[in-house]
Formats: sequence, structure tokens, C-alpha cells
Amino acid sequence: MSSRPDDEVDAEEEYDQQNPNSKDLEDMKKRLKEIEEEAGALREMQAKVEKEMGAVPDSSSGSATQAEKEEVDARSIYVGNVDYACTPEEVQQHFQSCGTVNRVTILTDKFGQPKGFAYVEFVEADAIPNAVLLNESELHGRQLKVSAKRTNVPGMKQYRGRRSGPSGFRSRRPFMAAPFYPSYGYGRVPRFRRPMRYRPY
Repeated sequence: MSSRPDDEVDAEEEYDQQNPNSKDLEDMKKRLKEIEEEAGALREMQAKVEKEMGAVPDSSSGSATQAEKEEVDARSIYVGNVDYACTPEEVQQHFQSCGTVNRVTILTDKFGQPKGFAYVEFVEADAIPNAVLLNESELHGRQLKVSAKRTNVPGMKQYRGRRSGPSGFRSRRPFMAAPFYPSYGYGRVPRFRRPMRYRPY
């Protein structure tokens, strides 16, 4: 059993007393390293999953994805006023006569509640005119609004508001609140009147 000399042990104790944070610092560094390793592993897993799902586009296909989007949109329709209780299967059955339905997407909000409209994608673009004929047809007792789907252009807003004024755009005037006229009842005193100060001279 080997024992260290007393002066060595004393020196270590003295160092620990002078630097009580040194051990904490080492522990924190270790934990930080572990966290970084975990984060790296998570990133790799996420990248794998996204690749499998096809969510990550190739670096060369910026315009290609836009073209694909337009091609898909050319085969899709917008269906408005969809009943909240309606299922994708029921929407698919409703439009089955127009052509082969590839996919039905009922949009939901962040709480998972349906927004009341859907997109139906067909296999062939020829089905779109037939599907538009079903505009104002009834499903679950509601009149559907059917139109061909528009392609969203990135960075462009579809709605530009009313145009007025010589330049074609509305002038941006600062908001001015309407003047406040208090209605005085009989025997009421206006609340904002200052009390009279006593002025002897």
C-alpha cells in the first residue's frame, strides 16, 4: 500500500481550496462535449430522415423543384367550403368520377383542426376541367367551391389590396382617432375639468 508524502497531499488540498471552481469547470466541459456529440448525432439522424422523405432538395434543383411544383399544381384543384367532419376518403370519392385521384390534402391549423378547404391532386391534368364542373356540388350538405389550383410564386403576394390614388396605390396616411365628444347628462360635471385653484391676488 503506497501512500503519498504529506506535503504532496497538502499541496493538492491547498490548490483545491484556492480553486474550488476547477472541478466544476472540468465537469461542465465534459457535459458540454457530451451535449455537442448528441446534437451532432441528432443532426445526422434528421438529415437521414429528411433524405428518406425526400424533403431535402438537391443543390442543383432550385428551379427544378419550382417546375415540379407547377407541374403538380397543374394537376390539382382547390376545394373550398369543405365540412370540418369530412374525411380525405369522402373527398376522394366525390371527385373519383373526374379522374384518378393521386392525393387529397385537407389543410389543418396548428391545433390539428381542419381549416375548411382541401387540395385534390389528380394523376392526369385532363381531370381538372371535369373536376371544376363539380363547383357548387354538395358534400355533407355544403356547397363546394372548386377551382384549379394556382401556383404560389415565392416572394409574391397574391392579394395586393384595393388600388386608389393617381399612382395606383393607396396613400399611407397616419391613423387618426376620431375626436372624442363627451355626452354630458343633466347635472353631470365633465371629469377632465381641472379644479379651480385658489388665487388670493
